[in-house]
Amino acid sequence: MDVTVNVSRKKGPLYLQIKNILKDRILHGVYPIGTNVPTEPQLEEEFNVSKITVRNAIKELAQEGFVEKKSGKGTKVIHNTSASKLSKGKRFTEVLVGEGYKVQKQFLQAEVISNEEGTELYRLFGERCLRIERLYHLDGVPYIHYTHYLIEQMESIELSDLNAHSLYGLLEEQDIALENFRDEFAVANAPIHVEKILGIKKGMPLLKRLRYSYDETGGVIEYSEGYYNTEMQHYVVNYDV
Repeated sequence: MDVTVNVSRKKGPLYLQIKNILKDRILHGVYPIGTNVPTEPQLEEEFNVSKITVRNAIKELAQEGFVEKKSGKGTKVIHNTSASKLSKGKRFTEVLVGEGYKVQKQFLQAEVISNEEGTELYRLFGERCLRIERLYHLDGVPYIHYTHYLIEQMESIELSDLNAHSLYGLLEEQDIALENFRDEFAVANAPIHVEKILGIKKGMPLLKRLRYSYDETGGVIEYSEGYYNTEMQHYVVNYDV
């Protein structure tokens, strides 16, 4: 699944944008440990940037411990996990990548919606909020469908970036700091359109994950509903002691 990624000076230094894109690919197994990231000329062509911009991006990745660059041998991936505020354990995608899977994200659609009084969305966000749909592929096969609901002010973010960046990374770029998270899990049937996107049988029970994200004042920034096809892969949590 090829995804077009655009970088722009309006979003900040180009080398940092490229660094974050490459880092995200490493974290999701697109570039596994022990393999090389694309060559400098390939990255220059992909992002339409100068050699020095690519080199600065690689330098940042090396300083963070994700890659090592050796003359004549390219830039090798040596680490594929990152510190996370979400928990003391590894993120689920990091567990999958550590087991040799490749995880790719696909932005499906986004729109501002009106919320009906008395609903959970109205309680969380008021009359309107931003609704985003994304799909996660596991080794090229649809695996997880997510619907994210965000405060309406997030309408201004560059949504196409969700193909290459994490949602929380984009929130940080908007100077929105998330301080607390709450997860709920259940077994449920997915909406019909989600069943079709995931390619599963009608009425097949799935793991449903609800996530609430809060800022430092306790205000809700994000509410998400995720459906996991656990017949493909169980949901796994590893904790470091």
